[in-house]
Amino acid sequence: MQTAELKNIYTCFPGGRHKVLTMSFDDGRLEDRRLVELFNRYGIRGTFNLNSGIREEKRIPAAEWKDLYAGHEVACHTSLHPTISRCPLEQVARQVLEDRIALERAVGYPVRGLAYPNGSWTPEIAALLPALGIRYARVVGDSHDFGMPRDWMTWTATCHFQHGLAEDGERFAALYKTQYLYMMYVWGHSYELATEEDWAALEAFCARLGGREDIWYATNIEIVDYMEAAARLQWTAAGDAVYNPSAQTVWAEADGIQYELPGGQLTCL
Repeated sequence: MQTAELKNIYTCFPGGRHKVLTMSFDDGRLEDRRLVELFNRYGIRGTFNLNSGIREEKRIPAAEWKDLYAGHEVACHTSLHPTISRCPLEQVARQVLEDRIALERAVGYPVRGLAYPNGSWTPEIAALLPALGIRYARVVGDSHDFGMPRDWMTWTATCHFQHGLAEDGERFAALYKTQYLYMMYVWGHSYELATEEDWAALEAFCARLGGREDIWYATNIEIVDYMEAAARLQWTAAGDAVYNPSAQTVWAEADGIQYELPGGQLTCL
């Protein structure tokens, strides 16, 4: 019996793509209305991290969350936005769980992501979060890099939208080596868009990066879920067949040929 030839097999993003763009904006301020409209216009998708326990005129009312953020992701930012590295762990747990409960009641689906409030976290908090139903957490800071995170609980964005967005966007658009997975992750607060020049700069980025065939446009949790499904693929040792035990379709590439791997099915390459 002859063994199948050795192949170069790679995980792909949906559609066989090798690049993903995602956004993450905090605090749920009124400017989110204009921001969501901008993203929707260019097919950009992302995550909005909300504080359910803060009620003030500058923030989007809870009654609007489900409709406004439809097509995007709502995630936790803790209920009251404390500097959680100074809080007892019991109170951190309560801040996260109460935020989850309120957000889930408003949007109608499990809320499983978090942006650390004030960028505040500790290793102990990061270790606690999975037990609270949190699958990823974003820290504050810019990597200016397009690699995939090694630890979903300390996920660092590529850049704040005011920190080299256009330059990073051009570098991201130019990436072409399909043997890598690339991610551009932009974060910020919509209230920081203080002038029409700020809005114009962000729109220019969205126009440049939106609507491209080589980019997957995803929310934060969609990226996490997809990569976890990809990690569950069961390959034969010869690399000539793969079983996908997940419900979610995953894509892979073998020697330059892209394969769609439906959930619950064995695919022969």
